[in-house]
Order: sequence, then structure tokens, then C-alpha cells
Amino acid sequence: MRRSMARACIALLLGAMSLIAPVTANVAVGQNASGLPLPRFVSFRAAEVNMRTGPGIQYPVDWVYSRRSLPVEIIAEFETWRKVRDWEGTQGWVHQSLLSGKRTVIVTGETRNLRASPDAASRIVARVEPSVIGELNDCSAGWCRISIEGYQGWLRHVDMWGVYKEEAFE
Repeated sequence: MRRSMARACIALLLGAMSLIAPVTANVAVGQNASGLPLPRFVSFRAAEVNMRTGPGIQYPVDWVYSRRSLPVEIIAEFETWRKVRDWEGTQGWVHQSLLSGKRTVIVTGETRNLRASPDAASRIVARVEPSVIGELNDCSAGWCRISIEGYQGWLRHVDMWGVYKEEAFE
């Protein structure tokens, strides 16, 4: 009796593990369902986004974001779910329908000067507070041209999050 009960428990455990294994295997080896490169930056499409502890609605919501256009970095994919990281390092899973390919950045550190041209001596167009989100227009040579609430100007890569250090973007 004990031996058959033990076999049943082992069979049940192996069956449960086979349900979990595909998720772990796909995420662990970094396969991407979209065929797009990993990692990559995107932004939130919705005004409210639930970040979950795993790739599915059965996983609990860990964070609720309420900032449309917030930049996030996709670091893994599983089917229609994307594991993202925000500018503070928080990671979790978001459904792909809540993400946009529109590139945005978030200003980091202290108040920054948005410049008329990609030169630290050029005219200041606006002063930009930390945590302000801007739309990314293009980047080269350590500077990015961004749009923030009707203002357009240049900001250094090191003054924002949402673009890779040596990334050229048009």
C-alpha cells in the first residue's frame, strides 16, 4: 500500500513539474517569442499596467503602474508575456498588449538642461525635472534629441534612462 501511494505521489509530482518546465526552460535560455532582440526598450501603452510575478494571469500582481509611456526594458519573453525592468531595477511580467514600441526616456538624477543642440555650451531650451518622461527622437555621439511637453531639445545619454549608452537611434 505504501509503495503504490509513493509511486502515485511521484507520478503526481512529475506531472506537475512537466507543466512548469516549459515556462522555466523558455525563460532560462532567453528564447524570445517575438523574434526581436533582447534586451530592448519599449514603453507602457496603457495608463494602468499590472506587473505580475510570472508570465500569466494566474500569477499575483506585484506592482501597478499608472504612467502611460513609461520606458521599460524587455529582458525575457514567454509566449505573449514580457519580463520587463523599470528604471529603478524592479522586474516582473507584463502582457505584450500593454506595451508599445514607441521609445521614451525618463530623466534621472537632478534637474537637467534640455539644450538647443548636442553641445553642453548650447542654449538651454528648458529645465527638466527628474522622473519626467520624454519621447525619444534620435541619438548619436552621447546625446539624444527628445520631445517633452511641446519642447524639443538635446539631453546627454547619462542624464536619462531608456536608451543604451552607445545606441544610435533615428
